[in-house]
Amino acid sequence: MNLISLNILNFFIADVRDGLGPFLAVFLQQHQWEVDQIGLVMTISSLTGMVATTPISTLADIIRSKRTIIVISAMIIIFACSLNYFYPVFYTTISAQILTAIAGAAIPPTVNAITLGLVGQKQFDYQLGQNESYNHGGNAFSAMVSGIFSFYFGLKAVFILMVIWTFFSLISILFIPAKQINYQQARGLNKNNEIPQPLVFLFNNKTLFILILTVTLFHLANAAMLPLLSQAMIARGTAGNAGAYTALTIIIAQLTMIPMALLAARLAQTKGYKLVFIFALMALPIRGLLAGLIQHPYVVLPVQVLDGVGAGLMGVAVPGLVVRILNGSGRINTGLGIVMTAQGIGAALSPYIAGIIAKHYQYHMAFLFLSFIAAIALLIWITIMPSLNKA
Repeated sequence: MNLISLNILNFFIADVRDGLGPFLAVFLQQHQWEVDQIGLVMTISSLTGMVATTPISTLADIIRSKRTIIVISAMIIIFACSLNYFYPVFYTTISAQILTAIAGAAIPPTVNAITLGLVGQKQFDYQLGQNESYNHGGNAFSAMVSGIFSFYFGLKAVFILMVIWTFFSLISILFIPAKQINYQQARGLNKNNEIPQPLVFLFNNKTLFILILTVTLFHLANAAMLPLLSQAMIARGTAGNAGAYTALTIIIAQLTMIPMALLAARLAQTKGYKLVFIFALMALPIRGLLAGLIQHPYVVLPVQVLDGVGAGLMGVAVPGLVVRILNGSGRINTGLGIVMTAQGIGAALSPYIAGIIAKHYQYHMAFLFLSFIAAIALLIWITIMPSLNKA
C-alpha cells in the first residue's frame, strides 16, 4: 500500500511541482509580453529555486516529518499560480514564480528521501524507475487534459486543473504512514556508516563534481527548448491553438519518458548509470539540430520524442548516480540538492540566453546554440568520467 501511494503521489505531484511550466510562457505571450521578458521572468524564477535547493535538500536529510514538506510546498505553488492568473503583471508574476521555484525545489529531494526511507538501497533502482514512469505518466495525462480543456475554455482551465492535481497529491501523501519512512535509510546511512559525513565531504568528491558540471551544461541546453519551440511556432502562425499545441509538445515527450524511465532503471541494474547518462546526453544535441534546421510544425514529433528519451533517462540517471556516489555518507539528499542547484543554474540561464538569441538572430539560431552546448556536455562526460570511480 505504501508503494502504491508513493506511485500515485508521483503521478499527481509531477504537474504540481513545476507550476504552470511551459503554459506560463504561452499565457504571458497572450498578455502581450515580449519573448525576452518571458525569458527574464523564467530566469529569475530558476535562479531563486537554485539558491533555495541546497538548503531545502539539507532539510530533507535532517527533518523527520518529510510528508509535511510535500504538503506545504504544494499549497504554496497553488497560491502562486493563482497570483499569476489574476494579476499577470511583471512584478506580481515574478513574485509568484519565485514562490513556485522555492516550493518546487523542495519536492524532488523530499520524494527521493521518502523513496529511500521506504525501500532502502537495494530496491532503490527499481523504485526510482517506477517513480519516474509515474511522474511522466502524470505529466502526460495532465498535459492531455489541459490541452483538451484549454482548447474549449482557454488557458484558465490549466489553472483550475492545478488545484485538482494538488488535492489528489495531498490525499496520496497522507496514505504513506510517517512511521514507515526509515529516517536512517532516507538520508543514506546504513549499519556500517551511522554518522553523517561533514558537508565538506561533498565538495571534495571528484565524481560528484564532474556530474555537477555535466548536468549544468545539459540543462543550459535543455531548459529553453520546449517553451522556445512553442513560442517559435506561435510566432510563425503555424501552431494553431496555442494551448493545444503546447499541450501536444508535453504529451509527446512525457509519453516517451515513461518507457525510457523503466528502461533506464533496468539498464542501471545491469550496465550501471554511466551508460544511461551517455544515452541521455546523446539525444539532446540531435534534438536541438532538428528544431533549428526544420521549421515545419510537425517537427514537434521527433523533437519531443528526443526530449522524452533524454529527460526520461536523465530523470533516473541523476538521482541514481547521486545515491551510488554518496551511499553511506548520510548526505544523499543534500548531494542531490547540490546537483539540482547546478541544474538550476543551467536551467535559469537557458531561457534568457535563448530568448536574447531568438530576438536578435531568430529562433533557429537559438536552437543551434543550445545544441552546441549539449554537445560539450556529452564530450565532457565521455572523456573525463571513465577515469573516475564506477557508478
